[in-house]
Amino acid sequence: MRGQAARIQLVHRQDIVARLSRPEPFDLVVVGGGATGLGVALDATLRGLSVALVESHDFAGGTSSRATKLVHGGVRYLAQGRIGLVREALRERALLLRNAPHLAGPIAFVMPAYDLWEKPFYGAGLKLYDTLAGRAGLGATRWLNRTETLERMPGLRPEGLRGGIEYWDGQFEDARLALALARTAQRHGATVLNYCAVTDLWRRDGRLAGVRCQDREEGRSFEIGARCVVNATGVWVDALRSMDGEADGLPAPALVKPSQGLHVVVDRHFLPGRGALIVPRTADGRVLFAVPWLGKLILGTTDTPRDDLPREPVQFPGELDFILREAGRYLARPPSREDIRSLWVGLRPLVKPLQAMDRDTGAISREHLIEVRPSGLVTVTGGKWTTYRSMASAVLERCASEGLVPAHAAAASAHERLLGAGEAVAPSDLTLPPGPHLYGTEAAAVNRLPGAGNELGGGLTEAMVRFAAREEYARTVEDVLARRSRLLFLDARLAARLAGDVATILQEETGVDPARAAFADLAARYLPAASRRVA
Repeated sequence: MRGQAARIQLVHRQDIVARLSRPEPFDLVVVGGGATGLGVALDATLRGLSVALVESHDFAGGTSSRATKLVHGGVRYLAQGRIGLVREALRERALLLRNAPHLAGPIAFVMPAYDLWEKPFYGAGLKLYDTLAGRAGLGATRWLNRTETLERMPGLRPEGLRGGIEYWDGQFEDARLALALARTAQRHGATVLNYCAVTDLWRRDGRLAGVRCQDREEGRSFEIGARCVVNATGVWVDALRSMDGEADGLPAPALVKPSQGLHVVVDRHFLPGRGALIVPRTADGRVLFAVPWLGKLILGTTDTPRDDLPREPVQFPGELDFILREAGRYLARPPSREDIRSLWVGLRPLVKPLQAMDRDTGAISREHLIEVRPSGLVTVTGGKWTTYRSMASAVLERCASEGLVPAHAAAASAHERLLGAGEAVAPSDLTLPPGPHLYGTEAAAVNRLPGAGNELGGGLTEAMVRFAAREEYARTVEDVLARRSRLLFLDARLAARLAGDVATILQEETGVDPARAAFADLAARYLPAASRRVA
């Protein structure tokens, strides 16, 4: 049976490659399997277009698995007067919580007040937040006295506390949401493949006619014909734009100025309870979050500009110290480096205005940008997870207005429930450790696989690994432990200990090298430098 499973998986991937390299062109090929690219693929498929999507690494392997796990309207944007952006994000928040309730749900935030002015000032802004959300609101903003604040945030530092404000926002599981998008698009007819890199663009009569790809698993190169090519590669969009510019001799000034954010994971006892903490203004003017997530607590995040684009960015000197220092100002028990279970850095694709100073990320927009080059290459970048669906819709509307794709009826993505989101699925409590709740209606299918009763550790079962290989495009140990189970992001040492068992199961399922050795090196990078012995 195990050998048969491996053969089935190999045939399945080869069949996908065969469909991608078919003679007739697709209406649309999307390059990039993050939030935006997957959103475009699903939206386009629901419009009746033929769609291919390729991702050079794993789905959500970059920015889209390294978010702060919040589905939010952007409280900080209220102070900037960006009401339209907040209103749009709040609308999209409601849609996401409805369409993927197993992967997104409401969470209460508490904003502590240590100065007299903070409660009325921030409270007024959050009441406006409620008003903008309207009937899509998740709960009413409340002013809390000192006792109520400590009841909700028992790990908060009590000295000098005058009270707080409680408001509601959304939380989600980003990597598994990306997988749900990929699989839902595939269910509706899209052809999607990870570990398939675009190596070149090809043209006919001066216009883009498709992309040249290489299957990174087998090394085979092939072409995908397409009437329209969408570049949705996140912080890496300028690489594909430069490739296009070289072909027509037109320069492609950079659109993106990347910034990075560090997140630190510690145990929940630093902030017991089910709510999250937000500090709207730290000592140097930044925002600090302490968010319960899958049984742990995320502390973050930073916002630091950088000039390079590594696949696995590492923290800059001072970033970790900043988060620990600021967390220590608000938590009764200050966390230390020894308390860290995991840490990760995510790159953000900030849209760079030409007049912006090189090092000034405060002047750089987090809103999205859509560019159409003379060749027909469509690039989309910027934005955030919460608005991925509206960004995707805007991309397709632009493609249609430019005559790059047929002007089909508007997509039904606003009402498309993702795989696992049955009508009876209640909004998920993502403060709980990983488990069957993250699979929604597919939990029963997971439990029917071999090894459902064999827990490897951290809530991960043998059956979950097999499901990841058979249904969720997992090819490597990293795919399973970083993005299907999230254990690398929750506890890097535990993930390293489970790597051998996961590798054995993956080898049986796929018949290919699951890259266990590479994962051991990766896991060490998810710990502070002084604590990098993972096993």
